[in-house]
Amino acid sequence: MTEPELKRSRKAGLPPGTAVHIGERRAEAMVITRYSYGAQSFDEHPQVTVDQCAFPVGLERTTWVSIQGLHQVDELQRLATGYGLHPLVVEDIVNTHQRPKVEDYGDYLFIVLKALYPEGDNYEELVAEQVSLVLGKNFVLSFQEGPQDAFVHVRERLRNGKGRLRSSGSDYLAYTLIDAVVDHYFPILERVGEDIEQLEDRLVADPGPDTLPTLHRLKRAMIVLRRSVWPVRELVAHLERGESSLVKQSTLVYLRDVYDHTIQVIEATETLRDMLAGMLDIYLSSLSNRLNETMKVLAIIATLFIPLTFLAGVYGMNFKYMPELSWPWGYPAVLGIMAVVAGCMLWFFRRKKWL
Repeated sequence: MTEPELKRSRKAGLPPGTAVHIGERRAEAMVITRYSYGAQSFDEHPQVTVDQCAFPVGLERTTWVSIQGLHQVDELQRLATGYGLHPLVVEDIVNTHQRPKVEDYGDYLFIVLKALYPEGDNYEELVAEQVSLVLGKNFVLSFQEGPQDAFVHVRERLRNGKGRLRSSGSDYLAYTLIDAVVDHYFPILERVGEDIEQLEDRLVADPGPDTLPTLHRLKRAMIVLRRSVWPVRELVAHLERGESSLVKQSTLVYLRDVYDHTIQVIEATETLRDMLAGMLDIYLSSLSNRLNETMKVLAIIATLFIPLTFLAGVYGMNFKYMPELSWPWGYPAVLGIMAVVAGCMLWFFRRKKWL
C-alpha cells in the first residue's frame, strides 16, 4: 500500500465534508497575507489573523488572501465560513492528494493545481505540493501546503505595480496565479532534461552500478510531473470556454496562452518519458553487450587451451615406453607444437574476425 493510501485511510468512515488534514505535519504557524488593491492603490498586510481577513465591501478593489500552511484546520474552517465556502471545498483543501481540477459553485470557482519543487538541489526527486485557489467576484483565496512560495513573482508585480495586474479584476489575478504554477514547470523540465541527457551519455560510454537507480529515480520524477501536468490542460480548457460569469471575456485570451503552455509542458514530458523508456533498453543492451564481450574472451581463452591441455594430458601420463620420452629434445618439441597450435588458432580467429 502506498503512502497516500495510508494517509487517506484516516478519513475512512467520516461524513462528507469532514475536514481532516492529510499531509505533512508542520510545527510552524499558518501564515496569512492579505493584499487589497485597485488601479491607483495597493495595501499589503503580512502576518494577519483570520479575523482580519474580512470580505471586502467595495467592488472597486480586489482582495487576495494568501494562506501558507494547511495544518490548522479550525482556522481554515473559520476563514471558509467567513467567505461562505462549501464544506466540501474545505475538505478538498486540507486533503492534499487531490487531482488538479476546477469546480463551479456558482458564486465562486474552486481550482486545484500541483506545484513542483526539487528535493533539495536534486531534480531526480520531485515533490508535488497542492495549490488551491478560490476565485470570487472580487477576491481570490490561495492555499499552499508549505513555506515554499509559488507566487513570489506575482507578489513582486503587485508591489511594483507593473503590468495590468492592479487594474484588472480577481479573474485576472487567478489567471496570473495559475500561469505562475504552469510556468514553474518549464525550469523543472529543463533541469530534468539535462539530467536525462547526461545519463544517456553515461549509458553509451560506460554504464556503472549507479546508473540503474538514477534511471529509476528519473522515471519516478517523470511520473510525478505527468500526474501534475496532464489534468491542468482540462482545468484550463474549462476556464477558457468562458462558462463562468466570474471569468471576463478579456481574460479568456490569457487563459488560451496558459493552455498553450500546458500543451508544451505535456509534449516535453511525453518526450522525456519516451527517452527514459528507450534508455532502459539501452542500459540492458549495454549490459548484454558487455557480458557478451566478456564471454567471448573467456570462450577464446578456453578454446585455445583445449588442444594444449590435450597435449599436456597425453605427455603427462606415466607410461614407460612413450614416444620421445627419453629424447633430449622431446620437451622443447612439445612446447613448440603447443605454440604452433595456439598461433594457428589465433590466426584462424582473426581471419573469422572473432578477435
